[in-house]
Amino acid sequence: MTEEEKIFAGQVYCPGHPDLVAIKLRAHNLCSAYNQTFENEKEKREQIVRQLFADFGEGSFVQGPIQIHYGTHTHIGDKFFGNFNLTIQDDAPVTIGDRCNFGPNVTIVTPQHPLLPDERRALKLKDGGEKRVCYAEPVKIGNDCWFGANVVVCPGVTIGDNCVIGAGSVVTKDIPANSIAVGNPCRVLRTIGEADSMKYKPERLGGEEYDFD
Repeated sequence: MTEEEKIFAGQVYCPGHPDLVAIKLRAHNLCSAYNQTFENEKEKREQIVRQLFADFGEGSFVQGPIQIHYGTHTHIGDKFFGNFNLTIQDDAPVTIGDRCNFGPNVTIVTPQHPLLPDERRALKLKDGGEKRVCYAEPVKIGNDCWFGANVVVCPGVTIGDNCVIGAGSVVTKDIPANSIAVGNPCRVLRTIGEADSMKYKPERLGGEEYDFD
């Protein structure tokens, strides 16, 4: 089993293995190239994200700068918007649905480390050697989610469709669909419903007429 296959199987793996280092170096270099482009260099940016991510849906856009760890482990749906400083540490797979909007400084992490400090330094092998290891848990984000600024999504979390995650939240557990969730640790505040429609906020509409039917 390769080190990458170990990641996908939920087993410990060696992040310093040359095969993984090569994948990460490629992703980091592509991120550096993206971060050196101008926003109106659309074709150049499009070429880079198509190389970087496993999937990058139609009409999707990342503002930059970005920092993506593997890239090939991240699947992004259609019409995604990622604001400044998007960071995805995608050792394990990261899946982001369609029409999601991320505010500035959103971070998604998948790797986990041993909790005991001596094991975090290295695990001892039967032959007397040592190996530095970690493991990773996938993150799944549904369709039509909005994350405020500085949201952190931790390893193994699933966030359902239509969720709003408040600014500064640290999401450590699954969030059910149609939820407004906030805080550190992030907790469900309430369910989003029809009463949240903009039609009930005329003061926000500036006198324009909109069709909510």
